[in-house]
Amino acid sequence: MEKLMIAGGYPLKGTVRISGAKNSAVALIPATILAESPVKIEGLPDISDVQILKDLLEEIGGTVEFSENDMTVDPSSMISMPLPNGKVKKLRASYYLMGAMLGRFKKAVIGLPGGCHLGPRPIDQHIKGFEALGARVTNEQGAIYLRADELRGARIYLDVVSVGATINIMLAAVRAKGRTIIENAAKEPEIIDVATLLTNMGAKIKGAGTDVIRIDGVDHLHGCQHTIIPDRIEAGTYMIVGAAAGEGVLIDNVIPHHLESLIAKLREMGVQIEANDDQVFVGPAEKMKAVDIKTLVYPGFPTDLQQPLTSLLTGAEGTSMVTDTIYSARFKHIDELRRMNANIKVEGRSAIINGPVQLQGAKVKASDLRAGAALVIAGLMAEGVTEVTGLEHIDRGYSHLVEKLNGLGATIWREEMSKEEMEQMKNA
Repeated sequence: MEKLMIAGGYPLKGTVRISGAKNSAVALIPATILAESPVKIEGLPDISDVQILKDLLEEIGGTVEFSENDMTVDPSSMISMPLPNGKVKKLRASYYLMGAMLGRFKKAVIGLPGGCHLGPRPIDQHIKGFEALGARVTNEQGAIYLRADELRGARIYLDVVSVGATINIMLAAVRAKGRTIIENAAKEPEIIDVATLLTNMGAKIKGAGTDVIRIDGVDHLHGCQHTIIPDRIEAGTYMIVGAAAGEGVLIDNVIPHHLESLIAKLREMGVQIEANDDQVFVGPAEKMKAVDIKTLVYPGFPTDLQQPLTSLLTGAEGTSMVTDTIYSARFKHIDELRRMNANIKVEGRSAIINGPVQLQGAKVKASDLRAGAALVIAGLMAEGVTEVTGLEHIDRGYSHLVEKLNGLGATIWREEMSKEEMEQMKNA
């Protein structure tokens, strides 16, 4: 088991290239199950979630070739094999296998998904959609069983705006009979990316990116080639890195339109931002000002950037309030930031940050993916050396993090943990 070591205080400068979107990849890969001939996805991020999904597709009989960020999936030999345990438990997005396998085989057995622990994230809206399409859904011994004689289009209103439910219902509906209408659908760019892949495969989808999506089911879907969109959360993380410790950082391979809410907040803090077609330049702020943040569904401020921005706000002058309306348990990084001398308190769904303070290097633990990013940013800002454990979370979503940061001038490296340290972690 490894830990991440960060020597803070080094000014960062240069260009960093953004990888393909994690939140697209984890839906695009299961979507290949629906085709009847090979599908090639280009530009995938080199992260553990992608590797786990590759293994799961092979487990159900798919032939998968993955090299240089490109994955080719031949789904023609796949079978509806139950996946109640094992790798399914390692990532939240394994639930997309439900919609894809239900659409292709009219049945599926999938273990309840794992991933980061961010408080209640029920899949009731997914199940509501599957049942509306004609599936019988039961929970048996910790696995979800889906069975349908046939799937028929339906009008489905989502009680909660959910990216996962929107995509999962799309996956099941593209091969249902008749028309499906998803109302109160999520609008995230990743939904448009998945809809684009499905359309290239022969699906008939209109309205992706709006709150009403119409799908006319088809009998067959064929293979295609698709290039994934850039990861807006990784791009946002490096923009925050540039604001926190940069002397001029250029973020390459980005869609600035996807990051308008973050760009607006960074500018409000006094950070220099210049955006063009596919790049964003982040220059240093003379003095950072405190701001208030409230996370909202897209195009509002993304919950996935709340934690990284919290670290940056410890260096801003004044009192900032960060409110997360999406996930109730997304403040586990606050205690770790306090170990590093941050002046933060949590009240309900809000964190109140008083700054500026000089963060100090400390031993901290990542509790989830974006908390890990927050601690890395704090380590770059801190005096001394910061030691981050829980790297399995960071590796789920950030491709070549150490190499990219060192390329900007950071001093960051991985070290093997000693047996004593691993015992301490187990007993903590």
